[in-house]
Amino acid sequence: MVTLPSTTDLLERGLRGLLGTWRSFGGGEATIQPRDGVLSAKDADKLRKLFRECLEERGGEVTARARAAALGRLYLDLNEEGRRGFLAALAGDFGTDEAAVRKAMEAVQGAATPLARQKAERVLRQALAPARQRLLTQFTALPQGVKFLVDLRAEAARFAKSQPELTLLDGDLEDLFAAWFDVGFLEMQRIGWNSPAALLEKLIAYEAVHAIESWDDLRNRLDSDRRCYAFFHPRMPLEPLIFVEVALVRGLSGNVQALLDQAQPVLDPREADTAIFYSISNTQAGLRGISFGNFLIKRVVDDLSRELPNLKTFSTLSPIPGFSAWLREAIAEGLPNVVKASDREALTAALGERFSKGMLPDLLKGSDWAENAALAKALKLPLLRLCARYLLTAKSRDKPRDPVARFHLSNGAEVHRLNWLGDRSAKGFKESAGLMVNYLYKLDAIDGNHERFVRDGHIAASGEVRKLAD
Repeated sequence: MVTLPSTTDLLERGLRGLLGTWRSFGGGEATIQPRDGVLSAKDADKLRKLFRECLEERGGEVTARARAAALGRLYLDLNEEGRRGFLAALAGDFGTDEAAVRKAMEAVQGAATPLARQKAERVLRQALAPARQRLLTQFTALPQGVKFLVDLRAEAARFAKSQPELTLLDGDLEDLFAAWFDVGFLEMQRIGWNSPAALLEKLIAYEAVHAIESWDDLRNRLDSDRRCYAFFHPRMPLEPLIFVEVALVRGLSGNVQALLDQAQPVLDPREADTAIFYSISNTQAGLRGISFGNFLIKRVVDDLSRELPNLKTFSTLSPIPGFSAWLREAIAEGLPNVVKASDREALTAALGERFSKGMLPDLLKGSDWAENAALAKALKLPLLRLCARYLLTAKSRDKPRDPVARFHLSNGAEVHRLNWLGDRSAKGFKESAGLMVNYLYKLDAIDGNHERFVRDGHIAASGEVRKLAD
């Protein structure tokens, strides 16, 4: 039996390698030896002193790199409690200089000429940058230093749930990453079966939509009638930031198990007329809030159009992760017209007892209902109707509630078709009663759909889906 890597396995392996690499940097040794991975009050004072020494930037480039390596080694040697203390010290004591900010603001207000004002505004921008941002950028001089900061932000965001002061550090890193990970700096690469094994391991560990069950499963997803593309940053060359998996098929696909069936014959890509985007996975928790997906899809569409001009349709086969939760809430809150009279009669007949809408959440638990042909038939139309209503009308902060819908609609796609029992996995039944949706990217409508969505919140949808939602 082959053991597949997990995200935790890869992270621990990477950290061990990072420690080994950074120990090769001489000098800059911290006089901090935490006991059992925890910082004492005395250690915390020494840590702040080390932070200040790094900010003073005494010595040359070699010295600065050695100091950053010493800090990084210390952080990696700490346990969770120790890392919380490390980040709290950084967040609490190394913000902006209030006096410098006040002085810079007064200079802006007192500027007598446009040129003087511009110079004063520049000084103000520098004063508003927290000292910890300058300290954090010193890690970029180290091998894998950018990856270290990405993982550090992921931990800071997790700790911030119980330590709100760490949200400042999280925000500082997000500001840095917004510039460092601008899409103009990213490279799109196609990943194939002959790509480095370390990269293939990461695909398995990072797949967030449809779990990769085996190496054979992965090989099937990288076959000649499949494509996988990812964005990479030059400072993280073997770390995909986001990747998309594509199937080349004939006609729209409506069932993900059939799409990923390893027994299906391989199709000659030149005979395919449709590209199905069936999985898009963000891989780096520390890059939350930095958007790449819309750019990746557009780049992939352009690449596939050039490679295979026979492709005429570009569509997703997407999960609907929020549908079941919304349905439970809607019923509990008394949503009207959940089930029509004709549907109620059919469900009563299939169940052999009087049906009421309050029975739906319990009825849809698990997947047994889908094996009952009469019950599944009676549920099909009401569930499709409810799902169409969910996708077209359920909102969160004036945006579509469903995160996958929000993503594709903002990119210019339309809600094209709902697929009954399109995902028969346990996850599919739990999240969406087995339903899936095709979002269609019409090349001549993408820009217009995107503009209307951003400007007016307009949701592009096919007549079939709109009719269901009525």
